[in-house]
Amino acid sequence: MATGNGWYLLGPLIAVGLVGFLGAVFWRMGLQWTLAREPSNDPCPDGLAIFGEPDDYGLLCPAAVTIDAAIADEIRRLLGDAGIRATQAVARDGRTAVLVFPEHVEEARRLVGDSPAL
Repeated sequence: MATGNGWYLLGPLIAVGLVGFLGAVFWRMGLQWTLAREPSNDPCPDGLAIFGEPDDYGLLCPAAVTIDAAIADEIRRLLGDAGIRATQAVARDGRTAVLVFPEHVEEARRLVGDSPAL
């Protein structure tokens, strides 16, 4: 083959085309796992998503959020009477979150949902 008429480009073009073809085949076969998100180790995966961005409270999870600090204190006492340790934290926007450990979140939310304080 003469190098003057462009035939020397045929080999690299075939190689690039073959790599692209194989990439498309593997992608179509379902090997998109490289773009999948890592599973979260968050103890409170759902959080209180209705309030926007989840706040980071370390090992604690929000069981209730209220604007009134007195109601948050009453909820904390209600949970304490039920044997659930709880504390409260004030967010930047002024809301007060009642926080419990992850293993008690469901029970605490059930109790708070039945509370006349809300």
